[in-house]
Amino acid sequence: MLILAIVLAAVGACCLAGAACLQHGAVNQATSGPVLRLPAIRAILRTPSWYVGNGLVVLGSGLHIIALTLAPLTVVQPIGMIALALTVVFTGTVLTRSVVVALVLSIAGIAGLTALSARTSGIVQTPDIASAQWALLAAAVVAAAAFAVKGRTRCLLLAVSAAVLFGFTSALVRAAAVAPISPELVALVVAEAAAAALAGAWLVHQAYAAGPAATVVGSLTVVDPLAAVLIGAFAYGETSTGTLALMTVPAAAAVAGLAILARALPPRPAGNAPARRKKEEGPLRILVTADTYWPDVNGAANFAHRLAAGLASRGHDVHVICPGRETFTEIFEGVRIHRIAGVRTPFHPDFRFCLPWRANKAVPALMAEIDPDVVHTQAHFIVGRAAVRAATAAGIPLVATNHFMPENLFAAGPLPRWTHRPIAKLAWRDLARLYGRATVCTTPTPRAAELLERNGLDRPVMAISCGIDRDKYKGGPARDGDSPTALFVGRIEAEKNIHELLEAAALLPRKFRVEVVGDGSARPRLEALAAELGIADRVVFHGFLPDEDLVRAYQRCDLFVMPGTAELQSIATMEAMAAGKPVVAADAMALPHLVRNGRNGWLYQPGDTIELAQRIGQVFADDTTAPAMGKASLELIAVHDINTTLAEFERVYLDIATLSAPVPVRT
Repeated sequence: MLILAIVLAAVGACCLAGAACLQHGAVNQATSGPVLRLPAIRAILRTPSWYVGNGLVVLGSGLHIIALTLAPLTVVQPIGMIALALTVVFTGTVLTRSVVVALVLSIAGIAGLTALSARTSGIVQTPDIASAQWALLAAAVVAAAAFAVKGRTRCLLLAVSAAVLFGFTSALVRAAAVAPISPELVALVVAEAAAAALAGAWLVHQAYAAGPAATVVGSLTVVDPLAAVLIGAFAYGETSTGTLALMTVPAAAAVAGLAILARALPPRPAGNAPARRKKEEGPLRILVTADTYWPDVNGAANFAHRLAAGLASRGHDVHVICPGRETFTEIFEGVRIHRIAGVRTPFHPDFRFCLPWRANKAVPALMAEIDPDVVHTQAHFIVGRAAVRAATAAGIPLVATNHFMPENLFAAGPLPRWTHRPIAKLAWRDLARLYGRATVCTTPTPRAAELLERNGLDRPVMAISCGIDRDKYKGGPARDGDSPTALFVGRIEAEKNIHELLEAAALLPRKFRVEVVGDGSARPRLEALAAELGIADRVVFHGFLPDEDLVRAYQRCDLFVMPGTAELQSIATMEAMAAGKPVVAADAMALPHLVRNGRNGWLYQPGDTIELAQRIGQVFADDTTAPAMGKASLELIAVHDINTTLAEFERVYLDIATLSAPVPVRT
């Protein structure tokens, strides 16, 4: 009998999980909003799958009741929690660390609560039905609070309110069945139980309209028994004070699991998004969103531009949403660029950002007009944040690529150093929370992927190189004269540590020269440092260079130096390698992915300018080392060809765009 009871309880749990998915799907086919209104209810009543879901509810409940007649409560009730785990699986939710922890806490908590409930002695006094009415008041208060909030919180509160009503219903039915009360009171209790059950069912469907099915099922499986236990303890005298105190531990674990689950699931997963067509084979309509884009000069902007133009050249319909001087649309290199009017930053004369309320209005409107097969965001700032929210709300598959390190921002502001670590931690947490909604997350290197996962994104991250056009940098003029020249390209900011290159240059022979391409807030300080070190005549600050002049700078140098310690990939280093140059770089972040000690250059300990000077000297120790290292750079950079990167992203896009709905993930 025990084995049969276990089988029946497990099958019943499967039925209840399937019912939740079917009913959730029916609700979300009928409405695209967070509230279920009368027209949507009429549409649900015309949906066959909803009736199938109701049938599964009846079947699952019946099997669970039969199982309770064949085996102890302590065996059957925890098996019912399988419904929660199955709902998570049926809805395609990624089993992130948070989701797994939530399931373990919820199931273990309810199992412990059930085991302690088995120690109760049953109704030992005439039930005080009146005192149980607190449950109705609690449910009403929670439901009212639910309609005052949005997103996952609304879904959770609606489901909790429904669960309280269902627990109240169970307690009333138990009182009517076993307690010594009059027949008139039995009829009243049954009528009240039926009304509470109907109200609970309505709240469940409202919760389905507001959020994921797993949150609803989790609330029902956790809060329903808790409400029933509390009513049994205080209105029926079923539980002693000591047992009730012991129950607080598993109850707290179950509630904690529910809270973690509600936070870990997206506010509008695939089943909660409007139905979208399944993408057939052929060119894709791709929307790239970026907070910085051509003609901005930085790694993220350069990558977004190369990606968009490359995809357009391969026949795809590519759109870009980004900030601009004013709101307008232009076409450049086959890409339709939709610019949203932004404002200048105080840190850079050309960089602009969109005001949040403007982006929050413009991005969803443009996305609806473009109707892309896939969205690829390049940042989690203002435009990127609006894009993530709009894409997940519309059920559009979303790729999110991270080029950001919070540490890169500290040099631009006046914040004291002791604030950097806590602010960086908060910034990483914000990034992980937002990118947790994406269908796929990518970063340029394995080191960058590891960094993102370590800082709160509890899901795998794909490492896809930013890629470069290798042919663009090949060839060029030979070196002028016999003065070896080192080149740096990038933003002239504190985190790039260009002062280390200048200090190392001062330790090298006077024939050694340095060229610095780029601009930034640290340039005046570095020019002053060059003069102070007595090497101003050997250092040239070019500022920003046109593309063709930049390519010539790579081609004419003898060595590329990258002293930055916050490089998630370093496109400038890759470009120098494509030009066939040896590289000396800081042994930090992603640079070891590019530089192989003794093969195509050297790594040095960040901050050790003496070692940097020694490593530069080693490159020019004889006439054969630098050319051999340059040849090795060409070999190593081959895997970063832009065509390989484009092919990788095309594969990702096709994988997610040909799904009937995006894969739901945590938020």
